[in-house]
Amino acid sequence: MSKVVGIGASPKRKEDLRFVTGRGNYVADIKRPGMLFGAFLRSPHAHARLGAIDVTAAGAMPGVVAVYTGEDLKADNVGGLPVGWGIHGKDGNPMKEPPHPPIAHGKVRHVGDAVAFVVAETVEQARSAVEAIDVQYEILPAVVSVVEALQAGAPAVYDDIPDNLCCDWELGDAAAVEAAFIDAAHVASIELVNNRLIGNPMEPRAAIGEYDFATGQHTLWTTSQFPHVVRFLMGEFVLHIPQHKLRVVAPDVGGGFGVKQFHYAEEAVVTWAAAKLGLPVKWVCERSEGFVSDAHGRDHFTEADLALDESGKFLGLRVRTLANMGGYLSTFGPNIPTNLYAPLLSGVYRMPAIHCSVKVVFTNTVPVDAYRGAGRPEATFVLERLVDVAAIEMGIDKRAIRRRNMIPTEAYPYQTPVIVEYDSGDPMGCLDRAEKLADVEGFEQRRLESAHRGKYRGLGLSTYVEACGLAPSRLAGSLGARGGLYESATVRVHPTGAVTVLIGTHNHGQGHETTFAQIVSDRLGVPFEDIDIVCGDTAKVQFGMGTYGSRSLVVGGAALSKAADKVILKGRKIAAHQLEADLGDIVFEAGEFSVAGTDRKKKFTEIAGAAYVPFDYPLETLEPGLEEQSYYDPVNFTYPGGAHFAEVEIDPDTGTVTLERYTAVDDVGTIINPMIVEGQLQGGIAQGVGQALFEHGVYDESSGQLLSGSFMDYCMPRADNFPAIVVAPHSTTCTHTPMGVKGCGECGTIGSPAAVINAVVDALQPLGITHVDMPATPNRIWNIIRNSRAALAAE
Repeated sequence: MSKVVGIGASPKRKEDLRFVTGRGNYVADIKRPGMLFGAFLRSPHAHARLGAIDVTAAGAMPGVVAVYTGEDLKADNVGGLPVGWGIHGKDGNPMKEPPHPPIAHGKVRHVGDAVAFVVAETVEQARSAVEAIDVQYEILPAVVSVVEALQAGAPAVYDDIPDNLCCDWELGDAAAVEAAFIDAAHVASIELVNNRLIGNPMEPRAAIGEYDFATGQHTLWTTSQFPHVVRFLMGEFVLHIPQHKLRVVAPDVGGGFGVKQFHYAEEAVVTWAAAKLGLPVKWVCERSEGFVSDAHGRDHFTEADLALDESGKFLGLRVRTLANMGGYLSTFGPNIPTNLYAPLLSGVYRMPAIHCSVKVVFTNTVPVDAYRGAGRPEATFVLERLVDVAAIEMGIDKRAIRRRNMIPTEAYPYQTPVIVEYDSGDPMGCLDRAEKLADVEGFEQRRLESAHRGKYRGLGLSTYVEACGLAPSRLAGSLGARGGLYESATVRVHPTGAVTVLIGTHNHGQGHETTFAQIVSDRLGVPFEDIDIVCGDTAKVQFGMGTYGSRSLVVGGAALSKAADKVILKGRKIAAHQLEADLGDIVFEAGEFSVAGTDRKKKFTEIAGAAYVPFDYPLETLEPGLEEQSYYDPVNFTYPGGAHFAEVEIDPDTGTVTLERYTAVDDVGTIINPMIVEGQLQGGIAQGVGQALFEHGVYDESSGQLLSGSFMDYCMPRADNFPAIVVAPHSTTCTHTPMGVKGCGECGTIGSPAAVINAVVDALQPLGITHVDMPATPNRIWNIIRNSRAALAAE
């Protein structure tokens, strides 16, 4: 039975029926008439000059239609992949921005760099032909460590950038920070690594290019989080295709996590090859290929210092970070360790002075860009590890030192010393609730029980705040964004009162078809089942910026809410005409337009029908039809936050860390669908725990080979690595978004790494351990315990 399902309900997700019954429509499922298949030859070397590339044997193999190299694309005036966000150094000069050809020419700069592309009648034929291509490589010294890349005499990734430095960036007041350190009673310091991650969404990347000679229309089907942005970047800068002649479709996409946020070379290559050949060309990434071609995440080396007075009050923070960009600049790469990192270093604390310097560095590794959280997890990890170190050194309880420095609720809106102003929050309330749910009072008894079994047990805490929405455009533009960060939505009411929503975000697992339908159902009183959500097709949907940075509900949902308001306003005008009342007397509630104080009313469906059959209609002042569009550009970021507790047990004989308990209390603003929010938080926590305990992208330092290039060597978290995760809300309302929402998609990934590592360090603190780098693998922990015990025995 059709019914209204509004904000705050948890209906079953609309989109799940087609997924659980195998009826999803992914790029790999799509078949086009006459479709050919492509495969890439990728460099086995991290750094080499390209000599002769002999494709003769490959081109003669059965089924092979064409073989292309970087020289072919260059000769056809194909441009390099553009960077969507530029930054400037402390000297005012722009970052170094070397070209990024879709297929390498001249040099390869990381293992996996594309060298050639084979098109054949079957994928098996294409892959076989790749093996027949003969490439002459002049192997060059490689550098993979961000620290080593800055050393004198290090191999130069680019001949004209001899120091490998893309940009020397800074934010904050260095003089104020230095004054704070002069006045400090205590200085806590830490040196840490934020380990490289490889995203590995469930669905590998894929792309299909097609060209219609009759219309000059290009079409790209791709596994993308932002099809309109791909259309703009690829059309304008790479293939020089007019926007109205390029359609980009992102159908069902099996997870993104930032990995599918960027414009990739493969998208341009298949689109170009399809136009050259006059037939569709399909490429589907193999999992091992994705390890060396998907953008990676994180990979920082950081030194940080915290100045405190004698009572443990924070006076100033100084952070120095080296951030790995890999062999090329990815779409948003330079923005992640700078603008999405340093402005969040104040955390939930009153921090009078902050200065952060970031050296953005090229290495012979896969390019690094956004991965779920994108800068915010890195900032939180630095700050929350440093706060724990300060607490240990000063003999202050770890919860007490945080409470002593937290921003009180009455201090909001709170201006930090690094650009951003938090509009609302209650970090103390989050911490109080999390402490109770985590049963912190009972921890010492659980620690004793573990000790009785010969195990170490630790409790870790992390508070956090993040910036969501990736807006407003004006602020983003001042920070180097090369495009707007608004969002768009169209609400199309049909004559029957059913609704189709066209929205510029993209749904790849978040549950948008459900959440957005709930907003419309709530606002318009339309049955939940009568609402369809359309996204991901530039030929159907107005220009939108896509999904990333927890922006879909914050920005896209706001645009949808505003468009629904426009529909209501027009409906009120129609109702005022039909009910012979003043517009000001018409109220809309529960799907009905009525005259205030009377029983005269019209149902939404009646007004929708009148809009398309305008017999009794104010045609003199109002156009027929009922369809409204809105673009929303926020005035500020939104700032979710929270407090997470992790409890671990460590087996000293094996070094195995077991996550025994996990509790998260998060302030995500207004909650549209509690079930979906809980799922988002649990999924984010799982990925953050993966970074803390399991995942690590590792390169051989001499050859530049990726040593963790498959699931045999790159450890992903599994269901049996987790206890029952306790998540609970403690929300304050965002003061500037139409529905008071803040976003939740990245919260779990931001709060969890520091909570888990703080728990590991707490467990090992009796051994004199004050820091453990991620991931806390059994091998790493076993060696730490062994060495610490040996050192204690020698004293």
